[in-house]
Amino acid sequence: MGSILQIESLTKSFGDRILFSDISLGVAEGDKIGIIAKNGTGKSTLLRIITGSEDYDSGRITFRSDLRVGYLAQVPQLDPNLSIIDVCLSGDDALSLALRNYEQALADGNPDRIANAIAQMDSLSAWDYEMRFKQILSELKIIDFSQKTGELSGGQVKRVALAKLLINNPELLILDEPTNHLDISMIEWLEGYLSRSRIALLLVTHDRYFLDNVCNRIIELADDTVYEYHGNYNYYLTKRQERVEAMNAEVARAKNLLRRELEWMRRQPQARGTKARYRIDAFYELEKRATSLKVEKDVNLNVRSGYIGSKIFDAHEVSKSFGDKTILKDFSYTFARYEKLGIVGENGVGKSTFVKLLLGEVNPDSGYFDIGETVRFGYYSQQGISFDGSKKVIDAVREIAEHIYFDEKTSYSASQFLSLFLFSPTDQQKLIEKLSGGEKRRLYLATVLMRKPNFLILDEPTNDLDIRTLEVLEDYLDNFKGCVIVISHDRFFMDRIVNHIFAFEGNGVIKDFPGGYSDYRLWRAERERVEQQERKEHSSDEKAAAQNERKQQRAEQRKNKMTYAERREFEALSAEIDTLNAEKAALEAIFNGGTAIDDIAAKSARYDEVKNLLDEKELRWLELSEKE
Repeated sequence: MGSILQIESLTKSFGDRILFSDISLGVAEGDKIGIIAKNGTGKSTLLRIITGSEDYDSGRITFRSDLRVGYLAQVPQLDPNLSIIDVCLSGDDALSLALRNYEQALADGNPDRIANAIAQMDSLSAWDYEMRFKQILSELKIIDFSQKTGELSGGQVKRVALAKLLINNPELLILDEPTNHLDISMIEWLEGYLSRSRIALLLVTHDRYFLDNVCNRIIELADDTVYEYHGNYNYYLTKRQERVEAMNAEVARAKNLLRRELEWMRRQPQARGTKARYRIDAFYELEKRATSLKVEKDVNLNVRSGYIGSKIFDAHEVSKSFGDKTILKDFSYTFARYEKLGIVGENGVGKSTFVKLLLGEVNPDSGYFDIGETVRFGYYSQQGISFDGSKKVIDAVREIAEHIYFDEKTSYSASQFLSLFLFSPTDQQKLIEKLSGGEKRRLYLATVLMRKPNFLILDEPTNDLDIRTLEVLEDYLDNFKGCVIVISHDRFFMDRIVNHIFAFEGNGVIKDFPGGYSDYRLWRAERERVEQQERKEHSSDEKAAAQNERKQQRAEQRKNKMTYAERREFEALSAEIDTLNAEKAALEAIFNGGTAIDDIAAKSARYDEVKNLLDEKELRWLELSEKE
């Protein structure tokens, strides 16, 4: 396959901090590449450099000439004064112009304009383009094309920006966290769409199922360089573990050699002059190598939860609506100790509202929650908290507590606690506004856990967290001696953590499903298949009944009213009957004449034939004559 993008010897740094140095990477037609790295190591920066929206120190980036490239930023910026359709069809190509004109004509309702727009669509054969345009918007739950983008939420803006890219059908698609703000059904649709598409992909995502199902190459940014794996995410995990083990073994070997060489170098000073120059040089090279090899560090979440009693919470006939939109209806449930619940459902069905009802941030219309006395909530919200960007990381934590005590034997200073979350002493002195999005989310997680909650409520916790942090958070939650509620579109995370599902199906309907998300999805797919089959059978029965009814109606109409064809037939029959009657009379006169008949047999046969024809024609004439 031909190369469409070539990155050579690329280097990027901020001051004395090197993000990556002298990296090279090629993208070919059909490549679907996932980029993995810890937060703050330059994933989004690399994408911005490739798209030309950020500078770099050195290197070269070469695109194939005339390559169509689409870029989805982590936080897209759209003109707030433009409508959704103007954003999605902003191209000046003939198809976009024709479809935009057609949609605007429909909105105006002007018959002449609609007719002209249809003619233009016909001339360009643009109807397939229109169908794809509406399918993509529909799958991403974008309905009101005339709505201004300035009226949309951040999640809606991201969906519109994604729709615009897919509609324009670029040859290379560069995506920064494309699954953020998509519900699970949208993610699964996007996953299938990109898997089937011939578009080349370069994407950053924390969604491991997405990486596994879509990507055929994984690029890991680590140690200021790139490691490349030709396979999906599962293949990457296997090969990465082999690499880490080999690196750790190399570190151990280098340190053993360094220790022996150090002993040799420290021998009597008077022997220094006789030492071989090459061995001295080799020592310094070995020292450099041993200290430069880094054993990978992870976020350390070895923090305990507070004690939780046997009573957690009871929901008693809780109902909540906003206008005509029902969130809960007579909902009752007893939450058990150590229960780990996952909440799924399309955007807007009330998942976050349910959590806010439980926390007392929103009041129910009727019913109540009875919370146990020992329950201490820790709430990690989708919106996060507003840190003062002008403050240092360490100061933000010290405002909550100078020391964090988990039990009589376990306590941390604010600085020690931050180090558990991979904030080095240098990082702790950074201004919060200088942190990446993922680092801010990691700081937010630290401020939630430092309060020693025994009931964690995590609303979209995976957004902006890197995969390594997610893996450690999952291990922490596996061993968490408390209760957990998770709202997440991350299917991998849900499968790892929860033991049953609340599926919000809309109109206050909540399905309690035992098992993880994948189990629920299989059950739901089977239910949808059965329902679709039942609808199909019902539709077939209805169709057959409708067809029979129409036949009866047509028969009734035929009985009561003569069609044009039947009237012509009626007129022809009258003439044919007169002719046949005349022929019958002539034959009877011959038979009654008393003279010899040469072809008596033929005339007798014809007489019988004429009589039969008359009977048939007269019967049909009578049927028609009964009609109007």
